[in-house]
Amino acid sequence: MSELPHVRPEAPAEPVAAGTRPPLNVLDLLQFLCALFVVVTLVIWGFTAWTLPWNLVLGIGAPVIALVVWGLFVSPRAVIPTHPFVRALVELLLYATATIVWWSGGQAWIGLAFAVIAVVVGLVAGRRRLA
Repeated sequence: MSELPHVRPEAPAEPVAAGTRPPLNVLDLLQFLCALFVVVTLVIWGFTAWTLPWNLVLGIGAPVIALVVWGLFVSPRAVIPTHPFVRALVELLLYATATIVWWSGGQAWIGLAFAVIAVVVGLVAGRRRLA
């Protein structure tokens, strides 16, 4: 049986004081920017793809729903702690929503570029959470 390659343990993280949360890192910022892109996409879609009064309902309602879902399940300080695979699925659904909106609006390159960036950020963040 072959031996597994030696894995160096990472430096231990500094202890976090009681009642505080660990600081946010660059990866958290990138995830936030992806979520912000989803919200902006849904605002644009809601206000431009529909006629009055639906543009008001969807232009305000769709981003609010996306923000609530992101805050509950996906954010670094999520309100509802979930299994990492459930979190990844919810995150993927939010990203897929924005990608589909751009594709259906005739802007396939924007949707494709966002999909690639969002999947890479999600994979790196997911691997870090599971490590």
